[in-house]
Amino acid sequence: MTSSPVVVAVDVGGTEIKAALVRGPEPTVLRQLRRATPKLAGGTETADAVVAEVAGIVGELSAGEEPAAVGVVVPGIVDDERRIGVFSANLGWRDYPFGEALAARLPGPLAFGHDVRAGGLAEARLGAGRGLDDLVVLPIGTGIAGALIIGGRPHSGGGYAGEIGHLVIADGPECACGQRGCLELIASSSAVARRYAERTGRSVTGAADVAAALREGDADAKLVWGDAVDALARAITQLATLFAPQAVVLGGGLAMAGELLTAPLERRLDGLITIQRRPELRRAALGDRAGCLGAALMAIEAVSFLEGR
Repeated sequence: MTSSPVVVAVDVGGTEIKAALVRGPEPTVLRQLRRATPKLAGGTETADAVVAEVAGIVGELSAGEEPAAVGVVVPGIVDDERRIGVFSANLGWRDYPFGEALAARLPGPLAFGHDVRAGGLAEARLGAGRGLDDLVVLPIGTGIAGALIIGGRPHSGGGYAGEIGHLVIADGPECACGQRGCLELIASSSAVARRYAERTGRSVTGAADVAAALREGDADAKLVWGDAVDALARAITQLATLFAPQAVVLGGGLAMAGELLTAPLERRLDGLITIQRRPELRRAALGDRAGCLGAALMAIEAVSFLEGR
């Protein structure tokens, strides 16, 4: 048996591909690189270009040495079992057979999955969720995604689990998903910036500018930030009611505000939680490395499975 397999991990993002040559089982990163994600006119063409780019990256990182396995994760709605990219709003593909296309271009076994669930697995095994069995990893960025870790394993629900940004929190504007009042229209980093700009008429580059205004006592920033905190607390309360996670791990741009987010969120949760198990709030530890490390863990597990361990 290979006690320390060398694998290649690839995290395909909406704007950037992160990849690494990794030695298990820890995992230890040996080499890494980043490339722009190719985007062509059509979704299928973009997916084909991504497959070609991933194949080139794997060849470059492995430098002629055949990796024991390759782990690849992509964004959007992903059916892990059928290894299909069901839908990506940013990159445009629908029902693209990534498993088949990648297996034809890559050496060794392929582990394929969803970027956020892979990042959640990494946080659970290596980062802020270490030692816990049940948790939610909640990246808050342009949208709000989620990884549900149940019994130490990511729960995929055929690719549809974890769309936490589309929990309906309150009556509000129509979301691109077709519902009204979705969480990510109120509490995502982009929503906080947009709502502040709409309220004040002042342009901001992102939620960090709103956080800075809040620290200076800006009343409009206080209102917008308070709405985001309330919406997040209500969403976390729903998650606590549904499956009682031990912790919620907050990541993404909004979580970089630190205590400015977590302190009022803790207080609001205290006011909402009644019979539910009160989840601990933790900040993500792995940053933008989480997806790539998760892909590495998936690849290492694929090797162990094939070797019967």
